[in-house]
This record gives sequence, structure tokens and C-alpha cells, in this order.
Amino acid sequence: MAVQLDARPPVTPATGNHSQSSGRLSRFDTRFSPYLYIAPFFLIFGVFGAYPLAYTFWVSLHDWDLLGSDHPFVGAENYTRLLADVDFWHALVNTLGIFVISTVPQLLAALWLANLLNRGLRARTGWRMAVLVPNVTSTAAVAIVFGVLFGREFGMINWLLDLIGMDAIEWKSNRIASWVAISAMVDWRWTGYNALILLAAMQAIPRDLYEAAAIDGASRARQFWSVTVPLLKPTIIFCTIIATIGGLQLFTEPRMFNSGTNPIRGGPLRESQTLTMYMFENAFSPHYNFGYGSAVAWLLFALIAIVAAVNVLILRRLGGGARPSARKGPTR
Repeated sequence: MAVQLDARPPVTPATGNHSQSSGRLSRFDTRFSPYLYIAPFFLIFGVFGAYPLAYTFWVSLHDWDLLGSDHPFVGAENYTRLLADVDFWHALVNTLGIFVISTVPQLLAALWLANLLNRGLRARTGWRMAVLVPNVTSTAAVAIVFGVLFGREFGMINWLLDLIGMDAIEWKSNRIASWVAISAMVDWRWTGYNALILLAAMQAIPRDLYEAAAIDGASRARQFWSVTVPLLKPTIIFCTIIATIGGLQLFTEPRMFNSGTNPIRGGPLRESQTLTMYMFENAFSPHYNFGYGSAVAWLLFALIAIVAAVNVLILRRLGGGARPSARKGPTR
């Protein structure tokens, strides 16, 4: 009868304690290390994001004059006064108008441009880098150039309109025209940025889906609308939210566009004054009413949250989506 000898070394108490401590350390690392890795972000966000947001709400409940030392508590008086202010509603309409005119064409153009860059173009890397040039250009420089292009007397846009027999447009003193001019500036600057984000998502779509669609007889246009767009829905939602946040916080573009005529008021009759410009006007020069300006900031925050939520709900309800078929393997 053969006796099988155990070749493993005997476990000493020291070895056993070391194994147990290593196991506990491993479990601790697995359970808590992810929280330690993300803790710096939440710490910085709490100091520079959450705390200022809460403090701004506290300030909005006071009559907070930046030039005075006494800040009496007034409750919701700033908000009731704000909702009764005609200039606030005027700025709100301007903000929503510019947002709609700029965001919808911007996202559609970005989607078309991303699809074009996703094809087998020559010097694709150069073209992809070129679409990002407007985004890295100084906002002030872009606003000055567009202000000249949309000038009343010597602007190129009015010169082109004159060539086709149309009358010159008062781009800075006409409300709707100023919306269009500022929206063109925003679209020129941010379309390429969104196009690169959508392009990155397009390149992650499996090629076999397009091959299967081509075998089924789908044209390129049909493949784009039936395969590409549904699978880009999460990325489109992301771009929409980012465009919503940026579009409702416009400040530099309309201010620089009206640099010669009451810039902080958006023109002589507030033709293009946005909510951020209205907030700046009341919180700082010339009024220095920080409590009232904080109330404007909080209503703007609520507006951005509502519009972003509505956009997400609409996009989620639009159509289904092509999904890779999950093929089951043979059962054993």
C-alpha cells in the first residue's frame, strides 16, 4: 500500500497570521480604495462648487449691498421682485431665443460633420484637427470679428445681402437679427467640438452592423438613420446637455458683440441681453446688489436644470435603437 506524502510545508502560526492580515488588507483595498481615488474630486467640488452654490442661495435671501456692511434678511423678497421685473423676462426671452436658434442647428451640423469625418477622406487627421480651431480661438477675438462681419454700414453680411438685392439689416439694434448673429457666432465656435465628440462615438460602433445593413440593401443614408443615430443616443444626450448649459449661460459673445453700444445691457434697448448679463448688471456695476444678483443666478440654475431634463426626456422617447444581436452559444 503506497503512502502519499504531503510535500506542503507545515503552516506555522506566523505564516497563518501573515495570510490573514494579507487577506484583510486585500479586502480593505478592494472595498475602500475606489472611494479614496474619487475623494479628491468630491473634496474639490465641495469646496469650490457645492459650498459657493449653497452660500449664493443664502445671499439671495438678503438685501446684500456689496458697498455696505449691513445685510438684512429679506426672505423671498428678491425672488418676488425678480419675477415682477420686466427686464428679467426680457432677458429670459432673449436667452431662450438665442439658445434655440443656436443649439438645434449646432447639433445637427455637428452630427453631419462627424459623419463626414468618419468616412475615408484624405488627410483625415488634418481635417479633424481643423474643425477644432474655432474652439481654441479666443472668444473675444471671435466676437470682434463677427461684430465687424455683421456691421450695419461696412459689414460683409450686409454687403452680400446688397448683392442679391436685399436691404441692409440692423444686426445690433434689431432683436431677432441680433439673436441670429450671436447664434452664428456660437455655432461657428462649438460645432467642431461637438462633432469630434460624436465622431469618437461613431468610431466605437461595430463595423459588422454596417456590413449587415449593407447586405440587407440599406443605403448609406438608411444606415446613418437606422444604425448610427440610434447608437449615438447617449452621446447626443451628453452633447445636448453640454450645449444647454453653455447656451443658457452666454455672456462673452453677446457682450462683445455689442461692445460699442451699452455692452452689459445688450444694446440700447436690451435687444440681446441674456440672463447672465442681467445678473452681472445687478450684482456688480452699476447696482452692486449682490442679493438680487444671487436670486437671478439661482433662477438661472433652475432653468438650466429644467431645460436639460426636458431635453433628456425628449431624446429618450425619440425612437428605439439598433442593438447588436446577442447570439446564444450552443448549450451543453
